[in-house]
Amino acid sequence: MRGMATLERSTMAAASVTEDILDNGLRVLIQEMHTAPLASVWCWYRVGSKDEPTGRTGVSHWVEHMNFKGTTNIPRDKVKGIIEQFGGYWNGYTWIDQTTYTETATRDALDRMLFIESERMANCLYDPADCESERTVIISELQGGENDPDTLLDQELTAIAFKAHPYRHPTIGWLSDLQTMTREDLYAHYRRFYVPNNATLVIVGDVDTTEVMRGVVRHFGRIASGDVGRRPQTREPEQAGERRVTLSREGTTAYLKLGYHAPAVGDSDFFPMLVLDAVLTGAKGVNLWASFRTPPPQRSARLYRALVDTGLASSVSGGLVPTAEPFLYTMSCTATSGTPLAKLEEAALAELDLVRRQGITALERDKAVHQLHARLVFENDSVTNIAHQLGYFETVASWQLVSTLRERIESVTLDQVGAAAAARLAALNRSVGWFEPLPAGAGVDARTGRGAGREPVSS
Repeated sequence: MRGMATLERSTMAAASVTEDILDNGLRVLIQEMHTAPLASVWCWYRVGSKDEPTGRTGVSHWVEHMNFKGTTNIPRDKVKGIIEQFGGYWNGYTWIDQTTYTETATRDALDRMLFIESERMANCLYDPADCESERTVIISELQGGENDPDTLLDQELTAIAFKAHPYRHPTIGWLSDLQTMTREDLYAHYRRFYVPNNATLVIVGDVDTTEVMRGVVRHFGRIASGDVGRRPQTREPEQAGERRVTLSREGTTAYLKLGYHAPAVGDSDFFPMLVLDAVLTGAKGVNLWASFRTPPPQRSARLYRALVDTGLASSVSGGLVPTAEPFLYTMSCTATSGTPLAKLEEAALAELDLVRRQGITALERDKAVHQLHARLVFENDSVTNIAHQLGYFETVASWQLVSTLRERIESVTLDQVGAAAAARLAALNRSVGWFEPLPAGAGVDARTGRGAGREPVSS
């Protein structure tokens, strides 16, 4: 194959995605889209905060920061300019299952984009002075999240919901680990996980597949594979009872969060839960990069009607995202001024208990499926978003799942939603978080070691 033996190749006619795997294990996904003279490159690594050992939480995110600091062949002050001279866009993020880097620019920048990602994979520098300066940046980022009550409550809720699984740790890490990690710790993590056999390279846009593969082989073919040496993850024990956390600090707004252990994307009730969430809080789709940037349709959502329309809450949101292992389905409510959190929680749980006992209606199911279908269309409106979905799903399951999303959503039945609600929304499976604001001057619950929230952490 174009200078390297092909271990695997498959083409999905429906999605026009071509897959190749190089001898060194690098998986390459290419989708030609000739609607505009653009190309998007994403390089995905199967490493996130769940892969971090005790004492090294936050190392994946810190490594992501360091990988924008220049390489053997790209001076640090030239990294931005390589893409920006083509009018392009670049970024990256770290979350619980993955770390990724992206560039989108005109198609004539494709070779430069491949060059950048090959350099990032093999030749990052980790200058000790850069490591120290970035420590300050990341700790400041952590403290900024700590000062946001909603973000802090989200982190604390996740920490009590999980006792054993590393999903309990914030992506940005715990403060004590960020204070003690060394340059050697960072570089060892980089060298262990940033190898081609732990990566997926995605290219979508106005490209020719054969020419793209020539460029991929030229830039990545000589990079050696490595032994990632994955450890088995601790399986989270079944929760035996409701868990609660209450935070009190100076502030003006009260927040309520409800977290329920949720299925992984490969579990049979993931898509029934996705439909259920659309009924409860509005359809959001499954694109972690784009779905949550546009508010969902909520006027007919059950929790919106029960909490916002009645004046108990000023906003309601829900979050169910595809993950490699079972994570959380979280609902967040912002209380209106003067509304006691106990009253807000009582109303929210009453609505959830009603759904748990009676399920949803056929009209609600059909409307949720229609809205989710629309979200799937909107979140694939660019080469950047399409490339993101292919790579993201490859890190949590398989890229081939992307072309089946609509079918899986449309096949969800009322009985499946009812069964998922009955099992997943049980009190034994629930964690509850309160943030009760204190008046100015009442004092702050001074604690250290807090991280940022559960959203992906970008550079």
